[in-house]
Amino acid sequence: MGFVKIIKNKSYFSRYQVKYKRRRQFKTDYYARKRLIMQDKNKYKTPKFRFVVRFSNKDIICQIFWSDLTHDDCLASAYSHELQNYGVKLGLTNYAAAYCTGLLLARRVNKKLGLANMYEGNTEDLGEYYEVEAEEGRNPFCCILDVGLKPTTTGSRMFGAVKGLCDGGVDVPHGDRRFPRPKGGDGKDYEPDAEFHRKYIFGGHVAEYMTKLKDDDEEAYKKQFSRYIKEGIEPEDLEGIYEKCHAAIRENPTLARDPLQRGNFKRREKPKVKGFKYPKKKYKCHRVKLTLHQRKKKVIRKLTKMGARYVERVQKRRRIKQRFERPKKLSKKDKQHKRKVRLQLKYQGQMTRALGSKKYKNKRTFVLDKNGAKKFIKGPRPHIKGLIKIGSKENPKPRWKRQPKGDGKGTANSTSHKIAKRRAYKAKRRAAKKAMSDMHKKQKAERLEAAEKEAKAAKKD
Repeated sequence: MGFVKIIKNKSYFSRYQVKYKRRRQFKTDYYARKRLIMQDKNKYKTPKFRFVVRFSNKDIICQIFWSDLTHDDCLASAYSHELQNYGVKLGLTNYAAAYCTGLLLARRVNKKLGLANMYEGNTEDLGEYYEVEAEEGRNPFCCILDVGLKPTTTGSRMFGAVKGLCDGGVDVPHGDRRFPRPKGGDGKDYEPDAEFHRKYIFGGHVAEYMTKLKDDDEEAYKKQFSRYIKEGIEPEDLEGIYEKCHAAIRENPTLARDPLQRGNFKRREKPKVKGFKYPKKKYKCHRVKLTLHQRKKKVIRKLTKMGARYVERVQKRRRIKQRFERPKKLSKKDKQHKRKVRLQLKYQGQMTRALGSKKYKNKRTFVLDKNGAKKFIKGPRPHIKGLIKIGSKENPKPRWKRQPKGDGKGTANSTSHKIAKRRAYKAKRRAAKKAMSDMHKKQKAERLEAAEKEAKAAKKD
C-alpha cells in the first residue's frame, strides 16, 4: 500500500474559518454585495439604494434597500399578492405580474418622496426602451438592480420588474439586451423587438398558450387553467385585466388592504374585529398546569382510594426565630439624643451609688417608684466629680457631658489636638532654650565684670 497524505489534519481544522451564515444557507453572494453597497469616501453616509427583486413559488417581492454599518434599511416594498386589490386575481408570478409589481413600487416611492407629479413615467409604447430623464428642480430617484443569486438570462421575469420600475418614473441603469425577444441568432447581434416585449407585459404569451392548449387538448386545459375557468377569465380577457391594473396602480398606489383578505391568498367570511386576538391553541400533548390547591386535592383523592383516612393536624407551638437586623444609620439628631440619654442614665447611676453610700445614709430619705428603683426625696445632693449639667440660663441646652480636660481645644478632632499639643511643646522648648541662653549671658557678663574689677585692683596695688 502506498503512502497516503492526510490533507484535512489537525492543522487544517484549527485554521478553518467558517463562512458567513447567509453564504452557508446559499442566500447571499457576498462578492456581489460588497460591490453593490460600497460607497465613495467623499460621499460620507449618502445612501446607495438597491432595487432588490426576489421570486418565491407564489409571490414576487420587490424592495428598495440602503445599507448602514450594521443593517439594511427598507425604503419601500411591493408584493405581487397585492395585485389582487388591483384586479389581477391569478397568475401572480409571471412576467406581466413582475412588471405590475415593479410599477407599483415605483409609484409608491415617488409618492413617498413627492415626485409623483414630476415623474409620471412611460404610459405609451410600453414595449419600447425607456429611460427617465431629469427635469428642472429635482432629479429622479435612482437605484441599482440587485439580482441576488438569480441567473440574468434573456427574458427573465426580473427584467420585467426593472421595466415596470422604469416605466413608473424611477431611474435604474439598464439596457434592452435582456428583455424578451424572438429566438434566433447567436446573441451577439441582437435586435430589440418592442411589439414582442409588449406582448409579454400584457400577458400575451400566457393567452397564446391558453388558446393553443384549449384547441389541442381541452382536458389538459381544464386541468391546468381550472382556476381561470372558475373565475371566468378567457385568453382574450388578460390584456384588458392588466391595462386596468396599470391604471389603478397609477391612480392609487397605496390602496388599503381588503378587510375580507386573510393572509396573502385566502379570504375570510366577515371583517376582523378591531383588537381581536386568536385564542391560544391547546394540544393533547401539552398538559394543563394545575394550581397548588388542585395538586393537593389530587393527592388526597389518590390516598382516599388507597384506604388512607384523614387525621386532623395538631397545631404545634411556633418557635420564634431570632432576627438579626442591621443597625439603622442614625442621623445627627438621633446621635445627640442617644448620647444625652446615655449620660443621663450614667449620672443617675452615679447619684444612686453616691446617695446609697454610708456618707449620706442618715441624711437622705427615698421612696421606691413603680419599677422598684430608689427615688430620693429629701436631703443634700452630693457633688459628683467629672459630670456637669448644661441647662442653666448661660447654657440653655439641657445636655449632660463630661468636663473637658485642660482648655478643651482640639478635642473634637484628634489630629488638630495633636498639632496643638506639638506646637505647645515646641513653644515650651523655645522658651526654655531662651531662658537658658539668657542665664548663660548673664553669668558671662558677671564673670567679665568681676575680672575687670580684679584687674583694676591689681593696677592700684
